[in-house]
Amino acid sequence: MASIWNSDLYFVIFLLLGILLPVSSLWVLGPRLRPHKPSQAKQSSYESGVEPFGDAHVRYHARYYLFALLFVVFDVETVFFYPWAVASHQLGVFGLIEAVLFILFLAVGLIYAWRKKVLEWN
Repeated sequence: MASIWNSDLYFVIFLLLGILLPVSSLWVLGPRLRPHKPSQAKQSSYESGVEPFGDAHVRYHARYYLFALLFVVFDVETVFFYPWAVASHQLGVFGLIEAVLFILFLAVGLIYAWRKKVLEWN
């Protein structure tokens, strides 16, 4: 017969200690250990060595987001070629046909995006 002391209680104790000890030590010791010497230079914003100007909230054109999304989609799709390349010898003609169909689907998506002028920066 398994005792509660052997499994569940130890798990709860270690879980609580694993959370409470780091949090409490950072809360108690953190302000005493870290340096705290505020100055005007430390309080100012820093942007690549240049004083920032203008508003920080800039609206970007939606086309940039669409371009980034297309990049991510086509970049992730290339990851699917690695398993096919490893197993291409075992898959034979069926694997080749599937890979060609996959490339055709990607090409159709690229042609659609090109015709909708999504890939233009203007």
